[in-house]
Amino acid sequence: MTYLLKYYGIHLSPYFVAGISFVVFVILSFLLEILFVKVLKQLVKRTTTQLDDHIIDALHRPVFFTLILVGVIIIKNDLYVSNKISLIINGIVYTLITLIWVFAFIRITSIIVKNSINKISSDTGLSTDIIPLLSNFFKILFICSGVTVILVIWKVNVTPILASAGIMSVIIALAAKDTLANFFGGISIFIDKPYRIGDYIELDQKERGEVVDIGIRSTRIKTRDDILISIPNSIIANSKIVNESAPVKHFRVRIPIGVAYGTDIDLLESILVEIAKKNENIIPEPEPHVRLRQFGEYSLDFELMCWAKEPAIRGRTIHQIGKEIYKKFNEIGIVIPYPQRDLHIKTRDDEKI
Repeated sequence: MTYLLKYYGIHLSPYFVAGISFVVFVILSFLLEILFVKVLKQLVKRTTTQLDDHIIDALHRPVFFTLILVGVIIIKNDLYVSNKISLIINGIVYTLITLIWVFAFIRITSIIVKNSINKISSDTGLSTDIIPLLSNFFKILFICSGVTVILVIWKVNVTPILASAGIMSVIIALAAKDTLANFFGGISIFIDKPYRIGDYIELDQKERGEVVDIGIRSTRIKTRDDILISIPNSIIANSKIVNESAPVKHFRVRIPIGVAYGTDIDLLESILVEIAKKNENIIPEPEPHVRLRQFGEYSLDFELMCWAKEPAIRGRTIHQIGKEIYKKFNEIGIVIPYPQRDLHIKTRDDEKI
């Protein structure tokens, strides 16, 4: 403003000019505040997400105070202060601006992380326990970056500090390699989405159960014996996963049946399908069906295939259908053979003396 007054030939006290400049910047700051509150907030309210509303709320205060601090720098130039004092004022102002935006970025990233994880959690079943972990990670990242910027502002040599931090990072990474492996295993599970909470899975280690929690370090499954197993994500990421609940919740039940040769196979097929249809755990579509698998050594080997409502009731369904099959076979006389051998004794004539 001093240059503008000189251009028009007006000479005023530098302190008076500085006061006018400060008032102007305060007014501009309030106008910007009104722009955020009245205009931008009204615009973002028209969107379907609440994320932009929260970001605008987190931004308008930092912008307000930043503009005032920029005004302080300009006012300082109007006062013609010494270089030493000017450097100190610049350092203080730039430090305050850095701190303002460090805390602003921490708040904004916390909002984004919470919103994103909640949305992803509803789609994939990822545990929301990861929210504090990611928020703290970004908080530490921004604080360290802010401290580095402040040291640069005050002309402190940060090279030794960064070198020490690099060495410490290597030491920490080596000490926490298993934790990092689980962390990246959790990320791979999140990206691939092999299962969700509530799914029944079976690993190649033969663990089978319902997924009850997906964490950033481990996945917890509850077995049919109501035992909770916590498996590190690094192991799961390198395992073969059989998801019995995907792509549909229904689960196909296979029941092998062996009957004696000579059995009426058409009657057998109709009986097995009827028993399956009457079971309350079996869904009508797809329909149960029977297949002849092979001609065994002592039996005709059939297989009844039907779809249960969910994998959790597989054992109970097989038990119920097996009981009904055995009762029905006894009732109508269908024989379930068992292994047997025919022994033929061949005698030879007495040897002549």
